[in-house]
Amino acid sequence: MKKIILLISIFTSFLTFSQENKISIEEHLNDSIIINADIYIGNDDLGFHYFINQNKLIKTNNNLKFEYQNISLGKITKVDLQNPLRVIVFYESFNTIIALDSQLNEIRKINFNEINSEILLGATGTASQNSYWIFNQLNQQLGIYNFQNNTFRYIGITFDKTIKNYWSTFNNFFWIDTDNNFFASDIFGKKSYLGKIPSFDTISSSDDDFLIYEKDKTLTLFNFKKKISYPIEIVQKSFLSFHYKNQNLAIFTTEGLTNYKINLP
Repeated sequence: MKKIILLISIFTSFLTFSQENKISIEEHLNDSIIINADIYIGNDDLGFHYFINQNKLIKTNNNLKFEYQNISLGKITKVDLQNPLRVIVFYESFNTIIALDSQLNEIRKINFNEINSEILLGATGTASQNSYWIFNQLNQQLGIYNFQNNTFRYIGITFDKTIKNYWSTFNNFFWIDTDNNFFASDIFGKKSYLGKIPSFDTISSSDDDFLIYEKDKTLTLFNFKKKISYPIEIVQKSFLSFHYKNQNLAIFTTEGLTNYKINLP
């Protein structure tokens, strides 16, 4: 009986996620950046790259460099780069969002302990129309906070399971729960189920139908609409972090940042 169950499990996994041959990548040597940092966050639409080094946010394009650090707020939880003129830094331990300008000067601080004690931030990101996505851990609901009017509203989305990973655009909030189920919500509260994601340790997604996940230091391109995985073979066998955006895969190692062009299947 155990053998039958094992065979069924293997067959089900094969049906759920099929795997294709390794995809080809092309290295952009002229885009390489040598920098001392702990983690690579990503790049903005103006060509700047963002890193964190000893809890300090760094913005650079090799010619210019800006830094931001706020020791009083503890460890940086997440950085949102959607609007390079208004970079968002999230400090979960202090229930606080910091907005920075293009030179990483602080332009607004929002401490929800002071303005709304019924909100405990578990996730946040830049939304449209002067707003932030807000996930409230106290009631497991998703909402929109308008920082211009200092108003908050829930949009009717309640989370059944814990968020494992999340990201957002101006109009959509995406999340993967602890069972690797992939969901999206628009600003009006329309929830969509996007499928199941293979087991992963870290993940990075772009605006297309693909995402790249890392499992046991192996990178895989995954088409979540077709449920097809494409193993990625890179020169660096050891890396600190990676980021995928617009068919560009950035690999950050102790030697610096190297960019690759992903040839989508």
